[in-house]
Amino acid sequence: MFERPKIGEKATLVHSSKIDHSQSLEFTELARSAGGIIAGSIFASGKRPNARYYLGKGKLDELRLCIEKNNSELVIIDAALSPSQEKNIEQYLKCRVLDRSGLILDIFAQRARSFEGKLQVELAQLRHISTRLIRGWTHLERQKGGIGLRGPGETQLETDRRLIDKRIRQLMLRLKQVDKRRSMSRQNRLKSEIPTVAIVGYTNAGKSTLFKQLTGADVLVKDQLFATLDPTMRRLDLPEGAPIILVDTVGFIKELPHELVAAFRATLQEAKEADLILHIIDGSDPNRWQRIKQVNNVLKQLEADKVPQLRVYNKIDKLNYKPKLTKRINGSGRAAWVSALKGEGLNLLMTGISSFFARNLLIGSIKLNNSQGKQRAKLFQMGAVKEEKILDDGSFRLALEITKQDIYRFLKKEGMSTNAFVKM
Repeated sequence: MFERPKIGEKATLVHSSKIDHSQSLEFTELARSAGGIIAGSIFASGKRPNARYYLGKGKLDELRLCIEKNNSELVIIDAALSPSQEKNIEQYLKCRVLDRSGLILDIFAQRARSFEGKLQVELAQLRHISTRLIRGWTHLERQKGGIGLRGPGETQLETDRRLIDKRIRQLMLRLKQVDKRRSMSRQNRLKSEIPTVAIVGYTNAGKSTLFKQLTGADVLVKDQLFATLDPTMRRLDLPEGAPIILVDTVGFIKELPHELVAAFRATLQEAKEADLILHIIDGSDPNRWQRIKQVNNVLKQLEADKVPQLRVYNKIDKLNYKPKLTKRINGSGRAAWVSALKGEGLNLLMTGISSFFARNLLIGSIKLNNSQGKQRAKLFQMGAVKEEKILDDGSFRLALEITKQDIYRFLKKEGMSTNAFVKM
């Protein structure tokens, strides 16, 4: 029986046959990001994946020769393998095997720094492992029968599964408590009536670099995949003086494991609750349109696809492009071309963000009775009141100039009907 080695960083990569050169480079960079030493690589055949081994017998033999030639300790395959495929390949090659999901989970485990991030990654890992407890490891063999050989009634496999299920329940309970605190912070931001702008994008598109340039926050900036996982929030004053909360989120990637999307759902809730999404795109990436589609697919999973987007094409310094801002018919920003690294075009980006909130400005009025003094004071504090008139019955009619987000947030918070605000 093959006993799985516990260590090994010298890896042979198996690239998918259905990818181009840039995607092949991305997979290689993923392996390096996990700490792998690339000893060799091969490409899978273009035929339909083998149900038992994923790879055909001829390709498996080629892979075995590559492993022996390069003394590899690990095989990483750019595909989502079933638990049985992973086990069968290991037994055939006598070498540890990792699929794409397992690789990304390993990178997340290395990069998580916050308490919440570590809990989320552990939960994702355990959910992934729980589907792979059919491995042929010797310590998971079912106990043999016979006099003196009968076990206590529970196999090691069942014990492991029970312990994993118990740990998953504990993690979900802890994350529920953390999410409750995050929801309270989100509610406090809603109370302050400050709009939220979330930064999302494909990993290594330059999100953290842009965030640091705009806010001066001390965040990790590295030219590598998933350099940072934990969300960071900072206040940012727009040119007109109106403040926003800028949120930096985890990067997305092709075929992001479902376990990770589920585990980070609470963190990525910031994107769903945002008033505007800055979709950061590597403008120098020849496959940027595929990347845009992949990010939007994840946003759809998170039900954040209805949030307005301002696209930010970053890294124009690699293209010798000049900064620019394109606008929609209504005058709000559609796309900004910037270099976050060199700080070029950031003033145009700020203008684009400002124009979005300015174009969402509504002019109208609201009537408040004399018992709603608190709500009246709140609207004055927000700077939304342009004129006030006291009516014969002692009530107030306030002429307002206010953003769409702010008025509907105000009405919802105060338990008032949306019809209370009459547009002019």
